[in-house]
Amino acid sequence: MNLQADQSVHEPARDLPVRAMPDVVVVGAGPAGLTAALAAAEEGLKVALVEGRSYVGGNLTIGLPVLGFLSQKGKPIIAGLPQRFIDRLKAQGAAGEHQACPLHVSLTLIDPEAVKLTALEMLAERGVDLMLYTAFAGVVMEGNRIQAVVTESKAGREAIVAPVVVDCTGDADVAFRAGVPCEKGDAHGGMQPPTLMFCLAGVDTEKLRGRLGDDPETYKADIIPGDYFGRHDRFIVVGLRQQLQQAREAGLNIATERTILITGLRPGEVWVNMTRVKGIDGTDPRSLTHGEIETRRQVGEIVKYLVGYVPGFENARLVAVAPFLGIRETRRIVGQYVMTAEDILSCRRFDDAVAVASYPIDLHRPDDNDCTLEWCGDCYDIPYRSLVPQAVDNLLVAGRCISTTHEAMAAIRVMSTCMATGEAAGRAAAMAVREGVSPGQVDVDLLRRQLLERGACLKSPT
Repeated sequence: MNLQADQSVHEPARDLPVRAMPDVVVVGAGPAGLTAALAAAEEGLKVALVEGRSYVGGNLTIGLPVLGFLSQKGKPIIAGLPQRFIDRLKAQGAAGEHQACPLHVSLTLIDPEAVKLTALEMLAERGVDLMLYTAFAGVVMEGNRIQAVVTESKAGREAIVAPVVVDCTGDADVAFRAGVPCEKGDAHGGMQPPTLMFCLAGVDTEKLRGRLGDDPETYKADIIPGDYFGRHDRFIVVGLRQQLQQAREAGLNIATERTILITGLRPGEVWVNMTRVKGIDGTDPRSLTHGEIETRRQVGEIVKYLVGYVPGFENARLVAVAPFLGIRETRRIVGQYVMTAEDILSCRRFDDAVAVASYPIDLHRPDDNDCTLEWCGDCYDIPYRSLVPQAVDNLLVAGRCISTTHEAMAAIRVMSTCMATGEAAGRAAAMAVREGVSPGQVDVDLLRRQLLERGACLKSPT
């Protein structure tokens, strides 16, 4: 049989063994999925959690700080289950305090490896049926309902049958396969570029902090004033554009306009967020492969730059590279309500709010190497309707792929907000199962009361 790449082969139909029949199946065990599964299980339901990797936590495990637990006025706005998870990490010295930041509103440093074990412990305590090494492969539809989630693993293709499904894949994979209308990128399809995080040890962070604080004209940070570094020994620095320019003039090839460094929890540890490849589509494995290869190539050039041009990095050494690309943007569902940039910048309130956020519109522009930020000055609500997709009755979506525009997604994509929408989706899924209704028919006032009873924040603190 002579075939070409643009042709197809026929896969015979087959019956799939049913692996599990939980009340709720959550697909994707990143920040949103982890929280959604815990929330549904806390409500007494039988929950299955499907994850293609060998661990849970998603972007919580790649070296990024958690942004957005505090409002732009410095008040706690993400509480409930997300805060309880951070508290578990703090109890073992694996998370710092929520720290206000002039640029990123707030940052919470976490230990990526501790996240994996702590998350496993919490899932086990709640009796969640965790399925690692299990890739989502598709859905079986029955009218406008998902009859089964199809998985692929070493055991072959299997089905998970549940009355309610929660899509926490980040890429809206379940929703897309089920026929939910989705959008991707800006008006031209351009998406924010991904980043491969990596970690350096042996950094003299006190020397770096001293230069940032004492000589802010030479070592200039974007937005963050020099005296901030004098008050905080753990910090993010974004900027040092002058140093980057010097490195470029000396022949180094750096693909971003800004130095982005995050001090770690351990002395001398710094995580670096500087690799960048434009035009990557996180839903296309060939594109992702190109992104992995190119960003890993960039790591060496960035290390040379830091060692040669940034104070405190003279004896730095590479100790870890994240296991996967940090994807900022792919698909977004079209839900019952599409959040817009105007909703965020006007600090809009919604009667069906299930989370409060305050992170700015942080848009890593698809067509160049820089970024823009727009702050609203306070908080904005995330409506439940943005978690409820069109076209499919028994599906909820949480995380960065909820129903927003390209610009609004740049604000709600941070992990604290994803965790908050995950909790809302998990508790809503439990309500739908108990009441025998679709997620779009749950009593949102009752859902909001339950979220408040469980400690969530649903209004802007004064």
